[in-house]
Amino acid sequence: MYKVKTLNNISARGLDRFSREHFQLGEDLLDPDAILVRSQKLTLADITPSLRAVGRAGAGVNNIPVAEYTAKGVVVFNTPGANANAVKELVLAGLLLSQRGIVQGMAYVDGLGDYADKAELNLQVEAAKKQFKGGELKGKTLGILGLGAIGSMVAEMALQMGMTVLGYDPALSV
Repeated sequence: MYKVKTLNNISARGLDRFSREHFQLGEDLLDPDAILVRSQKLTLADITPSLRAVGRAGAGVNNIPVAEYTAKGVVVFNTPGANANAVKELVLAGLLLSQRGIVQGMAYVDGLGDYADKAELNLQVEAAKKQFKGGELKGKTLGILGLGAIGSMVAEMALQMGMTVLGYDPALSV
């Protein structure tokens, strides 16, 4: 039975891929054979004599001292692209929030307070709503640095929304 220490609330969908017949999973396991991590920063103190592998749920490994782990015989790997759709959706949310004045509009509404007179409230809202009009993303140009799993999905989404996309990736070989 292999012991896999899980940190940072690893997705149940990912954990379900481990047969409970062969793997014991948990946050508090001592002397694990492997560690699954998302964003928690690992240190040399996390290396136990039994540790053989660290899997990073995400694209980068900047929270893991890879050279030091490798020198100790611990294999470090990541899952590039596994969360690409979620990141693409966050990029879309950021684009919409920045273009449409949503955050500013919410702050304005929060500052209105309680109006017993709904007619007065409607007058206030009508008088101010033009300042939160925003603009459409269609027809805008989006620059994307890096066209890997995430960048290519963002580019495709932007194209589908009628945006012009300029992309750069030094490793692109198309």
